[in-house]
Amino acid sequence: MQNLSANQYPNFPNSKMLQFIIYGFLLLCFSIHLIKLSRRRNPTTEHTKKLLPPSPPTLPVLGNLHQLGLYAHRSLQLLARRHGPLMHLQFGQVPVLVASSAAAAREIMKTNDLIFSGRVASPVAAKLLYDYEDIASAPYGEGWRQRRSICVLHLLSNRRVQSFGRVREEETVTLMKKMKEQRVVNLSESFAALTNDVVSRAALGRKYSEQGSHGGKKKNFNELLLEFMELLGSFNVGDFIPWLGWINIFTGFNSRVGIISKEFDDFLEGVVDEHASKLENRAGRETEEEEAEDLVDILLKLQRDNVLGFPLTRKNVKAIVLNMFAAGTDTSYTVLEWAMTELLRNPRVMERLQVEVRRVGQGRAEIKQSDLDEMVYLKAVIKETLRMYPPIPLLVPRKSSQSVEIEGYHVPAGTMTMVNAWAIGRDPGIWEHPEEFKPERFLNDGCKVDFRGQDFELIPFGAGRRGCPGISFAMATNELVLANVVYGFDWSLPEGMRVEELDMSECPGLTIHKKVKLVAVCTPR
Repeated sequence: MQNLSANQYPNFPNSKMLQFIIYGFLLLCFSIHLIKLSRRRNPTTEHTKKLLPPSPPTLPVLGNLHQLGLYAHRSLQLLARRHGPLMHLQFGQVPVLVASSAAAAREIMKTNDLIFSGRVASPVAAKLLYDYEDIASAPYGEGWRQRRSICVLHLLSNRRVQSFGRVREEETVTLMKKMKEQRVVNLSESFAALTNDVVSRAALGRKYSEQGSHGGKKKNFNELLLEFMELLGSFNVGDFIPWLGWINIFTGFNSRVGIISKEFDDFLEGVVDEHASKLENRAGRETEEEEAEDLVDILLKLQRDNVLGFPLTRKNVKAIVLNMFAAGTDTSYTVLEWAMTELLRNPRVMERLQVEVRRVGQGRAEIKQSDLDEMVYLKAVIKETLRMYPPIPLLVPRKSSQSVEIEGYHVPAGTMTMVNAWAIGRDPGIWEHPEEFKPERFLNDGCKVDFRGQDFELIPFGAGRRGCPGISFAMATNELVLANVVYGFDWSLPEGMRVEELDMSECPGLTIHKKVKLVAVCTPR
């Protein structure tokens, strides 16, 4: 076939004409954007009569998106050092407020908590989380409050958390036996499997972490969960520049979202069907204790008995279970992974922690849940881990429902709001030597600073109405597992590796895991 040319086809533009057309189109786009920007900044308009927070310079179309980088929490920390702890950014067409100080976080999540209780809409979240029928991504309102109260009452209350103590202890013992057999342990994978199993037994009734068949398909649910969380935290250009959303089709991003959404839905359909069949078979002879029931059992009974005063749909059930399953697993094992990483980097801290847990354990086979209250230094180690490595460094973004004033600056309604918990945890104005792992800072007077949403210097789980309701559940698992791991074994890096060579790089995504999995050698005590 002959090549096309301008001489053969007089209506076919040559390369110079094509360049002219492309440059002209781009110039037109930029001009339209600049006109809109100038109108937005016109002092006669209503919004600009009021002072917005400081802002870095923006680019046409992109705004400040080009300044995010691979690790947004780190990029935003650097911007905050130059422009202040409260910044106004522009992500494409979306106005964004970024808070990087405890004082600003307090105004957002306490003083004006109701105004900032909304969530930002995202096509990816909608696809993965059942059109916002869950708890984490649902818009603020009565439906969200009702679903949240169900989970708090039936899975996350202190009484229910304590009732799952046997599950945590059994899974921890199983983990310890596997470690003794392996000697060289992939701690990242071990912690992921354990937290998955604990949450699965509490929420779903049995374990689903092993490679096995469900619905006729071979699945590894740990790997499925990792990809789910990665997609949920991925940058989606269509969220900020809608007319560029078509790019996700060509990159395969939309296809990945669709596949993972379908695989998780198939899994949850099987779980719900299995529980519905069990519930039907035992109807009329239900003498089991409430503690013997898992979350799916409880949700299906509430749906069947219609006692809530509002409809609980099958989509609601799957979305709530997915929230508990994903959030409870991913954030918990992240804390354990970073805690052990820092203990291996700091032998002095490891030794002091082992002295404490072995004193309390008194030579018994393992640490029990009832032993944890005596372990002050253990709790300080976990606090220090949460300070340096909050599981979700930017928390989950919020959205302002109306215009409000924060620290003397005007924040318009509809502003996406990000609280950089990672930057607050490393603020030298709050913490002495913030880049050093020093659990001792939380002993004595430091014990008064807690992570449950009342002290805004340490907010790894957020605060206010949208704070994480599963703190007690996560911490009960983290404390028990970490105590037993350092109680039963002495730990060292693989032969030939020095502490300085331990890779501390992070994986991008909603949660910050180690990019290189943590591997260590265990020697039974």
